[in-house]
Amino acid sequence: MKLDSTATLISRQPLSSGVTGLIWGLLGVLAFSSTVPFTRIAVESGHLQPLFVGAGRSVIAAMLAVAVLWSTGQKLPTRSQWWRLLVVAGGVIAGFPLLTSFAMTTAPASHGAVVIAILPAVTAAAAVLRTRERPSARFWIAAGSGALAALAFAALQGGGLGSLHGADWLLFGAVLACAIGYAEGGLLSRELGSWQTISWALVLASPVMITLTTVSALQHPPTATFSEWAAFAYLGVVSMFLGFIAWYRGLAIGPMAQVSQVQLAQPVMTICWAGMLLHEQIGWPTVVGGCAVIACALLAVRSRNQHMRQDGAS
Repeated sequence: MKLDSTATLISRQPLSSGVTGLIWGLLGVLAFSSTVPFTRIAVESGHLQPLFVGAGRSVIAAMLAVAVLWSTGQKLPTRSQWWRLLVVAGGVIAGFPLLTSFAMTTAPASHGAVVIAILPAVTAAAAVLRTRERPSARFWIAAGSGALAALAFAALQGGGLGSLHGADWLLFGAVLACAIGYAEGGLLSRELGSWQTISWALVLASPVMITLTTVSALQHPPTATFSEWAAFAYLGVVSMFLGFIAWYRGLAIGPMAQVSQVQLAQPVMTICWAGMLLHEQIGWPTVVGGCAVIACALLAVRSRNQHMRQDGAS
């Protein structure tokens, strides 16, 4: 999950040129791409409850965030920034991890990857509404087509139109929550810095997430296998924290517009991870659906970026 994405396109000067930024960005996306499969591994057997996994991963990341914020001497956000961080926390710290954790108890990881592939386009739409931009009709057509493609894929995979499963609604809710968090986080990163934004959001959400994790552990004491604990640890250390550091480092080095395009490869990587880690059969409906959603997201993001560059030049 990324606060600065192609959808937000923050206009900062790159620290340097070359492929260094792309390498860091690719490392970040590579870290994020296995989040859904590892979530599936963690919750599939029922040894670890979805609430424990969704909230507990944020607790692990929050402890790392506190250590880094303290060691680097970061200044506290202002009162207005705390309120905006609450939006970020609700979207990317609570909403997306919790909803995807519950969805992965029943949905295959490859299925989730295709539905979540619409995230860049939805994030772009959220950023447009947040900043009151007026993009071209091409943007809205592409974004709308991507949403319809994701919806059609989910429905057809479930047995036909009108037969969406509960996991599909959870995934769509996760995309919406994450997009709102990304859009607000992208704007807030201009003021606080990129990795600082996610770190402060983790700290802000930690009291609630610690409470949820504790309640889940008391109600259903976790008795997981080594692989399930390893997947849970990955989600907390890599997906929720280290991946952000690599991603934001790439964006800071830049060029940001080019680096952020790497995000569009994430669904393909996720589907590959689902095949390797979970041995899921990747049939042609998944391939076709993924290509359709990714293509629409790419058109939406690029049309918005082109619109922003034209406005900046005029």
